[in-house]
Amino acid sequence: MSLKKIITVIGARPQIIKAAAISRAIHTQFSGQLEEFIVHTGQHYDENMSEVFFSELGIPKPAFNLNVGSGQHGSMTAKMLEGLEALYVSEKPDAVLVYGDTNSTIAAALAAAKIYIPVIHVEAGLRSYNKSMPEEINRISCDHMSSLLFSPTKAGMENLAKEGFDLTPTKQASIDHPNVYHCGDVMYDNSLFFSELSDEKSDILAKNELSPEGYILCTIHRDTNTDDVHHLNAIFQALVRVHEETNLEIILPLHPRTKKKMEELLHSELREKLDQTPGIKIIPPAGFLDIIALEKNARMIITDSGGLQKEAFFFQKPCVILREQTEWIEIVQNGNARLAGSNEEMIVQHTRELLNKSDFTYPSLFGDGQAASFICSKILSDLLC
Repeated sequence: MSLKKIITVIGARPQIIKAAAISRAIHTQFSGQLEEFIVHTGQHYDENMSEVFFSELGIPKPAFNLNVGSGQHGSMTAKMLEGLEALYVSEKPDAVLVYGDTNSTIAAALAAAKIYIPVIHVEAGLRSYNKSMPEEINRISCDHMSSLLFSPTKAGMENLAKEGFDLTPTKQASIDHPNVYHCGDVMYDNSLFFSELSDEKSDILAKNELSPEGYILCTIHRDTNTDDVHHLNAIFQALVRVHEETNLEIILPLHPRTKKKMEELLHSELREKLDQTPGIKIIPPAGFLDIIALEKNARMIITDSGGLQKEAFFFQKPCVILREQTEWIEIVQNGNARLAGSNEEMIVQHTRELLNKSDFTYPSLFGDGQAASFICSKILSDLLC
């Protein structure tokens, strides 16, 4: 079999980290069969995306960067479509691989499907059933133009079946007859792999004088929370109350968007209260290995991040979700997480109840840590055979 070329398209740091699992599997197990080129659309500029970031995590640097930058959904996606189509035509990949539900994901899939290049979608089948979220539109559309779909969960498989996908694999997958697999989660692969690296390299607990199990990790970045004056104030008022009630420190690596909106929208008395509460520690954005260290050693996690919801489960931490819906419904159904939205009373109540709960279970909802290897093998057997 000749070497098959895959272009992996990413647009934000979480997608690069996800891509690390597949890149690692190709390098260690499939280097004689698959050749991967990573394309960064430039959707999100991140100052932490330095050479150190890639070398520290062992991630291949993108071969191409479209430098699209941020902007309105339409103009951003249009620039990506134009740049990616030209790149596909010149590079002639055998397939295009995408992750998740960003504008980069939908642009990469659409550009490929329009010129008959098969699309591989990792994290397929996830649904919040809230189409006011741009991510929901992206993930649904991407699934329906893919030839190979890899769902991290059984719920994702059920969602796809409801939408008319045949879950019985065919010998040769195509856009008209896609193959759908429950593969486990590549981020579980990564959490296992990078956990040891984090133990070796992260000193964030020592720098912030944090004791294991002595603090709550909190992250806030979604615009529905940061850009609404009522939601933002309710969340921070809840954090003050949680700290006062539990005496646990709260550490908050602050997303730049959240910092800006706090300055604009927080009530002056609440800002003053936060300034006078040393037990609520607001720190600069944390790198990936530092976030893992914070997750592993926290008593619990409060977040609106989809990734941190899962990682809370991976590291067996209860989680309060600052959203009305979640695509990771399994962790809620299993009792490991609670949906609180931006409701102050619900945030406080759910935090209290989860801290007092002791009968947690952690079934293998997200696979066995070998999702990337499974995905690569199915790309070869079902699509590029």
